[in-house]
Amino acid sequence: MAILHKVQGLKYVSLAQTRMTGGKRQFAALAVVSLAMLGVAGCRQDMHDQPKMDPQRGSVIFADHRSARPQVPNTVARGIQDEDSYFYTGVVQGANGYKEEKDALPFPVTMTVLEKGQERFNIYCTPCHSRVGNGAGAIVMRGYKPAANLNDQVRRSQPLSHYFYVMSHGYGAMPDYSAQLTPDERWAVAAYIRALQLSQSEGTMKDVPSGTKVDTLKDIAAAKGEPASFAEPWDLPGPTAIQAYPPVASEGTPAMNKGYPADPEIKVPHTAAPATAKPAAGPGK
Repeated sequence: MAILHKVQGLKYVSLAQTRMTGGKRQFAALAVVSLAMLGVAGCRQDMHDQPKMDPQRGSVIFADHRSARPQVPNTVARGIQDEDSYFYTGVVQGANGYKEEKDALPFPVTMTVLEKGQERFNIYCTPCHSRVGNGAGAIVMRGYKPAANLNDQVRRSQPLSHYFYVMSHGYGAMPDYSAQLTPDERWAVAAYIRALQLSQSEGTMKDVPSGTKVDTLKDIAAAKGEPASFAEPWDLPGPTAIQAYPPVASEGTPAMNKGYPADPEIKVPHTAAPATAKPAAGPGK
């Protein structure tokens, strides 16, 4: 005969059924504990407790008991090599305590340097400043903000390191080119800009070292097999939607871009103030 138990005073269940129910509960509890142990095992602290040295902490590994190790002799950390030198900054400490630009290069100028500067100038600078530096580059002619005319009196008076500094940090709408040009290439471009300014000015033979042979543009064109019109003045593009400010007489006008029209004068029509209506007379007035 099956042994019956009264459960909650309502039903009678067999002892076998009671043991079966208890077994299921034990199995469920064991499964929950097993899953919890698996979860704990998956949350190990290896990624949190890394074998590293905290800054300014002592250490028993090294003989000097310092966790921070001294710099290896005769090495320079990446990115901090002479960053305060004139070669990398283009400025020097002035007598007044402020940084100053200099009209000098940090290394001798050779024809190799000028050729490198010309190559880089034609790649990165001519889209805005054009091949002759007058600010009428191809993208300017297509609506970009007018670039600086490197041949006007203001830019001619700038020291050489000014161009290096602008290429390193940008200026106005011009972005910096420190990622495209290495420091020595930026200096080479600055040297070529000065040579370009001399080529676009009304220079004389006095500006050329004695004994130097000077070829005219016509001679160069003939030697390269170019037509005679190659040495003639080139017609600059006409005006675009973007217009530059008119030339300033005090800044000089050598090699100014003739393609730039003067800004149109904006005239605001005069509008008279509306007549104020007189208030209507009230009763008794």
